[in-house]
Amino acid sequence: MPGANQHGAKRLRRAHVLDCGGVELPTRKTGAMAKQLFGTDGMRGVPGTPPLDDATLFATGRAIGDYLNKEFGSAHVLIGMDTRESGPHIAQLLTAGLQAGRASAEFAGVITTPGVACLVRENDFHAGVVISASHNPYHDNGVKLFSHAGMKFPDSVEETLEQEILCLRTEAVPAQRPALAANHALQVEYLEFLRSRVIPGGKLSGMRMVLDCANGAAYQLGPELFRSLGADVIAMGVHPNGRNINAGCGSLHMEGLQKCVVAEGADLGVAFDGDADRALFVCSNGHIVNGDGVLLAAGRFLKSQNQLKDNRIVATAMSNLGLEKILEQEGISLARAAVGDRYVLEEMLKSGNNLGGEQSGHIIFLDDSPAGDGLLTAVKVASLVALRGPLQSLVTGLKDYPQVILNVKVKSKPAMDSLPDVSRALQEAQNSLGSNGRVVVRYSGTEPLARVMVEAEHQEDVKRYSELIADALRSSIGEP
Repeated sequence: MPGANQHGAKRLRRAHVLDCGGVELPTRKTGAMAKQLFGTDGMRGVPGTPPLDDATLFATGRAIGDYLNKEFGSAHVLIGMDTRESGPHIAQLLTAGLQAGRASAEFAGVITTPGVACLVRENDFHAGVVISASHNPYHDNGVKLFSHAGMKFPDSVEETLEQEILCLRTEAVPAQRPALAANHALQVEYLEFLRSRVIPGGKLSGMRMVLDCANGAAYQLGPELFRSLGADVIAMGVHPNGRNINAGCGSLHMEGLQKCVVAEGADLGVAFDGDADRALFVCSNGHIVNGDGVLLAAGRFLKSQNQLKDNRIVATAMSNLGLEKILEQEGISLARAAVGDRYVLEEMLKSGNNLGGEQSGHIIFLDDSPAGDGLLTAVKVASLVALRGPLQSLVTGLKDYPQVILNVKVKSKPAMDSLPDVSRALQEAQNSLGSNGRVVVRYSGTEPLARVMVEAEHQEDVKRYSELIADALRSSIGEP
């Protein structure tokens, strides 16, 4: 395989996907102190301002290098980024910090977040760093960390790193920045991995597909992958200019993809987000299928092949009640983890399940990878369509209960049960809806927001109780 041996012996093979390699599994934060730099998906913000100011970024690289040297006696780190204009500057600062922390760094250039996770796992890298803000606009960016098992760093390690970063960021940032040259053999290797994940018998030759790559990390990899598998690919969102990532395209803006799929008579449409760790789909009839639909289609197939472990799928509190109902009819149980693909993975590893994911399109096929991977998910779904027919037929019976998610700007994030008005509103909603509805209220891990999700059989109940809870939040902790 081209470039495969340039990174050291491949000691972390796919067979060890469940082996955390000496790093503890991702666990939900239980410590008393809230993290200042890391949210639910790494560090995120506006470049040039904390936590993405130069001093903090340099300190982050330094802290990662110090940590890895303590853990392993050496430190070899892979860095990748999406297409945001701020990416190269951040990559240089992190690399300078890594070098100051006695770590060597290799640069993969523009590549998907799960691509970095895959390459770290498959090769002799001790950690991976991805520079991306996922589905956010171009003016945001972020830093995501992966352990050498290809999984996101657990909360406890992020807390350890954070304390050192806060101490180190008073150090002067060197004026001289390292030059970065992308090793394109890494992208070749990642594409070969993805091609090997086609479901046996799922021939994509001649399949007409529309890909919306969000002007992001998949803009080259996506079309190249599916063309190499024989598909007839129409590509959208493949002209990044540093500022148009996620802008009116990708998984947050599906309208253009829907129109194109129908107009072109395509068999399948796929929309990625900026770093391509998620994928949403459009059927040949223009209908959107989100992560819940993918879990249903994949779960049905795996069960039919006796490959769905314990006949159980792991989702999150955000997955629609309709998914739970249809799976129950088919003898498949649904477990719910906290929101965030790291917590889905935690539950899967703990319980030995091999399929899980989020409604937003993060899907984990654990027999293939511990990372939510939009390109991998697209390979699996396209294979299923080739094997079993149109996607709309693979999700029959899935009825979405009416659902709404309201975002409330908040000035602080105290425990919900410490807010009497909110507690009363929640109790009223839960008592009224019973088993025919769900209420989830949580804080965003990356923004000053409380998210209120209500779903029920009747739209009027959804509207009534979501507004009741949102009003209670606004009156208690709403931003003035």
